[in-house]
Amino acid sequence: MIEIPEKADFKRFDIAQLEKLCADMRQEIIRTVAANGGHLSSSLGCVEVITALHYVFDIPAEPLVFDVGHQALAHKLLTGRAAEFATLRQKGGISGFPSPLESSADTGISGHAGVAISQAVGLADGRAANAVPGKVIALLGDGAMTCGVSWEGLTSAAGRKNLVIILNDNNMAIARNVGATARYLSRIISGARYNRLKEKVRLFLQTHKTLYRAADKIDDFLKSALMPPSTIFQELGVRYIGPVHGHDLAELIPLFRQVRDNINGPVLVHVITQKGKGCPFAEKDPELYHGIGGCDPVTGEMKKSSSTSFSKAFGEKLTELGKTHPELEAITASMLDGTGLTPFKNAYPERCHDVGIEEEHAVAYAAGLAMAHRRVVVALYSTFAQRALDNIYHDVALAKLPVIFALDRAGIVADGPTHHGIYDLGFLRQMPNMEILAPATELELKAMLDYLMTVNTPAVIRYPRGTSRCERIPSPIERGKAEVLREGKDLVIWALGTMTQTALESAEILAGSGIQATVINARFVKPFDIGLARRFAAIPTVTLEDHHTSGGLGAALEETLSAIRHVPLLRCGWSIDSPIPHGNTDQIKMQYQLDAASVAARAKNFLTTIPE
Repeated sequence: MIEIPEKADFKRFDIAQLEKLCADMRQEIIRTVAANGGHLSSSLGCVEVITALHYVFDIPAEPLVFDVGHQALAHKLLTGRAAEFATLRQKGGISGFPSPLESSADTGISGHAGVAISQAVGLADGRAANAVPGKVIALLGDGAMTCGVSWEGLTSAAGRKNLVIILNDNNMAIARNVGATARYLSRIISGARYNRLKEKVRLFLQTHKTLYRAADKIDDFLKSALMPPSTIFQELGVRYIGPVHGHDLAELIPLFRQVRDNINGPVLVHVITQKGKGCPFAEKDPELYHGIGGCDPVTGEMKKSSSTSFSKAFGEKLTELGKTHPELEAITASMLDGTGLTPFKNAYPERCHDVGIEEEHAVAYAAGLAMAHRRVVVALYSTFAQRALDNIYHDVALAKLPVIFALDRAGIVADGPTHHGIYDLGFLRQMPNMEILAPATELELKAMLDYLMTVNTPAVIRYPRGTSRCERIPSPIERGKAEVLREGKDLVIWALGTMTQTALESAEILAGSGIQATVINARFVKPFDIGLARRFAAIPTVTLEDHHTSGGLGAALEETLSAIRHVPLLRCGWSIDSPIPHGNTDQIKMQYQLDAASVAARAKNFLTTIPE
């Protein structure tokens, strides 16, 4: 276990001691993430920046707000969590993201990108109103400046004297940054001529007091004249400093002290870092090691995973469809590899669009393509689709545009509450003109994509991370039709997506107790199979889904049957109001009684509560 000095001792460290501490923290991050999985490259690239911020500022009395919180692991080590760091992302252990529920040193929830500047502006205003001294620091990274809400916050930042924004620029989000913002930042970095001249002017001004008083105006003039292009930050009322070497503590610490003591903000400090710094295999391929399931800490060799997955099946099928559908376009929001779109990108680069961390734009852009009679698939993680809810409704559903939303990572995931995809059906089922499907297997996913290419309305297909553990050949997909996989007279289990396999396993367990259960693969949440629901309406029914019980499969079935008669119904899903924790998903399902044995036990008990 790494030993982290007490805050008072840490503040007395010299540069050599700080560099040693950074090296030790970096090795601890590599060891722990290699063993437990998680986000590696981003946190490795931010170690010196976070260390310098803690060294100079009085964190957490001066709040540090993370944007894209997977870069915060050094912060966790420096704020009293070194002893439990080995529990990272484990059930009952510390989270892979900052959370004030975990530590008072964490400010705000930081699982998604783009919100740190807005939160920091609000904090700065609130603290100023309460006469609280000190700065508020927003630490951005991994493409957060490509996110539109970051710029919304930036336009409101002017005039905040206690606001410091650190732009950790590694030229990457998960993959290489894209878009005009990334190109703009690259041009700033290339402005070496400006930085050299600025230093010469600074030395000259130190000997000329009259001119020194005009330094700010000269600084603005130099930026406008020499930097390609002039900095938009200055025009927005935010002083720009940089670019700065983000791994050089001897440069970072004096600069941060100047910002703390001599600049009445708002100020943006642009630091340049290397994603994966200090880990040869992560430096070589920072995208691959952005988020991992685990690896060898020395070689980087990944833990073996299944040869199949829903993401891989999606990418394979979409690439196949691209051959026969030249009008097919694919869009993602900085999740090209994660959503399985890389093969499609390689085959049809002009028809694959990674728009950066801009989910709202991705959906509105898709609507525009669909208006031009292109066939569009938008691939997002379920949790990030929430950010584009208004656009899904306003731009696509109302206009009845045939956009297909492929929602990866539906259901719970190891990363925890910020990334669980367990709420999508609750809002998507309400959308007009929308079809919603959930495949039980990878082969069924491919069959559903074939079907969706024939549909002329908006549609959603949702599926989890990983594999189904089943190679059953699916029956043909028919609109709004479910599939009976097993018949029994005592109980009906309606299951959604991969929970179908859990339902079949539960039925086998129940059969050992003499209870014969019908198992239905729902396939469609909307339109729902009314005919099949009525056929089994007289039999006690269980619904099983990797989704919150309000708004999902159970709600759809209950609404369908409400006009017929009261049917004994047990909904099995995520039914608690408190957030589902992070950790191994199989363990979490067991904890919340959503594994096969628990479902069978719940169903058996449910049958005993039904009057004869």
